[in-house]
Amino acid sequence: MQKDIFVLVGVVILVVGGIFFFTRNSPENNMTTGETLPINNLNNSEKIMSATLHTSKGDIKIEFFEAQTPKTVANFLKLAKEGFYNGTKFHRVIKGFMIQGGDPLSKDDIKIDLWGTGGPGYTVPAEIKLKNTIGTVATARLGDNINPKKDSSGSQFFINTVDNPFLDNNYTVFGKIVSGMDVVTKIENAPTLLPGTADRPAGAVVIESISLE
Repeated sequence: MQKDIFVLVGVVILVVGGIFFFTRNSPENNMTTGETLPINNLNNSEKIMSATLHTSKGDIKIEFFEAQTPKTVANFLKLAKEGFYNGTKFHRVIKGFMIQGGDPLSKDDIKIDLWGTGGPGYTVPAEIKLKNTIGTVATARLGDNINPKKDSSGSQFFINTVDNPFLDNNYTVFGKIVSGMDVVTKIENAPTLLPGTADRPAGAVVIESISLE
């Protein structure tokens, strides 16, 4: 019953003073709008099909849905090759929902109040085709009032830790966990800071590096 209430709350959108807010049970990216990624310059010519996140809690392997989301996958690979994600943290953890990371500002503990607002300075065109089932990986994004095309954050992503059908048709799902779901569960169950701290883990959960294959 309690979970049903959380899901119901998660789909409620509040518009206050023209500003779009996601409720607690929605992945969010609060960064300001930026340029859309010039996707014509990106491709996966090496045909990389998976990435392993080497985190401080263990390894998480993602297999990409490149056929359905080529732009999103190409962008993730670009950033991973550049070392963009190295040192970033899973900055938002909600048990029974998802874990979120990919914000470069999370490398700096002094900027903790800004975690969730950072990115590479651009968005990626939406490729919304797949469902948010347990273990899938999707991009965070800005709200519909300033992002009606549902373009994705340039770097922030989340991992669904349960089936989240209320997110379907709203977020680009670009991969799935093929090993390391036990690590995802560890992160999901990490203790968080006091209420009102945006679901921050009490201890740092760091993406130390990413290997591609």
